[in-house]
Amino acid sequence: MLFGSTAQAAPCETVSEWWPRYRLIAAEHPATIYQAIVGGFAADRVGWAFASGYQAALHALFPDAPGDRICALCVTEADGNSPKAIRSSLRRSGDGWILNGSKRWTTLGPDGSLFFVAARDEAASMERPAVKVVKVLSGSPGLSIQVMPPTKFVPEVPHAQLKFENLKIADTAILPGDGYTKYVKPFRTVEDIHVNAAIVSYLAREAHRLDWPKHWIERAAALLASLQELSRANPSAPETHIALAGALAIGGGLIAETGAFWEAAASDPATERWKRDRELLKVASSARELRTTRAWERLKSSMAP
Repeated sequence: MLFGSTAQAAPCETVSEWWPRYRLIAAEHPATIYQAIVGGFAADRVGWAFASGYQAALHALFPDAPGDRICALCVTEADGNSPKAIRSSLRRSGDGWILNGSKRWTTLGPDGSLFFVAARDEAASMERPAVKVVKVLSGSPGLSIQVMPPTKFVPEVPHAQLKFENLKIADTAILPGDGYTKYVKPFRTVEDIHVNAAIVSYLAREAHRLDWPKHWIERAAALLASLQELSRANPSAPETHIALAGALAIGGGLIAETGAFWEAAASDPATERWKRDRELLKVASSARELRTTRAWERLKSSMAP
């Protein structure tokens, strides 16, 4: 369907321009992987492909999240995003809870209106902190949002630092289950699938527009089909992690080939943006390698006699 569409994307400079376009795409495509792919194809730059994949991934993880709100998963703090690094805390107060703490690098945070916040349960005494994920609406008393400086790549996509000061949380705003195991950890896999699908789709559209070789487009289409299938797999299964590692390796090879194609269009504004934004693909590379290593270990262990 996409490859018969126009190869020219409408210019887009700000979140306020991108968001209504993405909402229309999401409304037309119930499956989140298609929201990512179509959103990437409609993007005029990597930033909006990434934003589309990120929102699609969040709705895959949180299917009940409303489609009319920009959402964000808030995990990272000053010391990182591991369970031990999460210092934001929840404590019981009357018939509800009180949230205190702060988060950094909340993607689309300045424009977000629904935040899924990872915080430790103060009352739980365990070797590993007991993490819960809670829903916080922008405008909630006790929530402050500070815009962070633009990043060197995809600077159009803003980030924010959130601070929670005695913010009241209702029982209904706390998601069931262990927040880290059920939401934070799987999201890394879900996000990789959706964001990479969006970026490959963006490149496929640019390939049409700039007349890249058809054999490159054919392999990009095959990779998108693979990512679609992976989006239906269990994001916590080692088999999924191993297959995803293979898909990302194939994608890395395809992306490496585009260097010569972009150089042939050196005067095109998209070329300079791509050179700036391709660094996004290196983010969390060490975490992906560790995920794959552990997946092989788990798979080997399960096959042992």
